[in-house]
Amino acid sequence: MRFNLDIDANRYFIKGYGSGWINVNEREIRRSVIVTPDQLVTDWSPQTFADLEAAHFEAIAQLEPEIVLLGTGDRQRFPRPPLTQALLARGIGVEVMDTAAACRTYNLIMLEGRRVAAALLIMAD
Repeated sequence: MRFNLDIDANRYFIKGYGSGWINVNEREIRRSVIVTPDQLVTDWSPQTFADLEAAHFEAIAQLEPEIVLLGTGDRQRFPRPPLTQALLARGIGVEVMDTAAACRTYNLIMLEGRRVAAALLIMAD
């Protein structure tokens, strides 16, 4: 799916997504990624839901978002509570959804001017 919105070129915006890819500011990405309005982290290491570890959520917490959208691939799956502890202990909200929904939701929250981070798993497992 492609989105058509005029957006501040200095912000990271998810322009489209599909099976195995997302497009951020006209850049096609085919691996897991963290997107915030002012950062694009393309070296986020978990590639599948099964790969998720507490350290991956600690890396997200270091970005200091107020809310994290965890896109879990082609379907919604909830991580074990200890994994998200680094976020919750800092008062960071966590919403879990499939990656397509996380892409759509990220754009809406980002446009509200909020400190959102979308941690998106692209590959299914």
